[in-house]
Amino acid sequence: MTDKRKAMKKDAEKVAEKMYDPSDYQKKDPLSKGLAVTHEQVSDDYTEGTIEGAIDEVDDNGNLIDHQGKDISNKRN
Repeated sequence: MTDKRKAMKKDAEKVAEKMYDPSDYQKKDPLSKGLAVTHEQVSDDYTEGTIEGAIDEVDDNGNLIDHQGKDISNKRN
């Protein structure tokens, strides 16, 4: 196996071993930030399916601003 393939395999294993942790929102490495964003998206999709759901507010860079969020309107047009 070439050095490049070994490095790619090692990187893939690092990603596969990583699980979401709430502290990922404060970390700066791309893997942690990616997991935090993915967790936020899944959480938003899940929450949107409920009547009383509220979506967290994030800035333009995807950083969490407020966990209070804003209420989702359940009115149908």
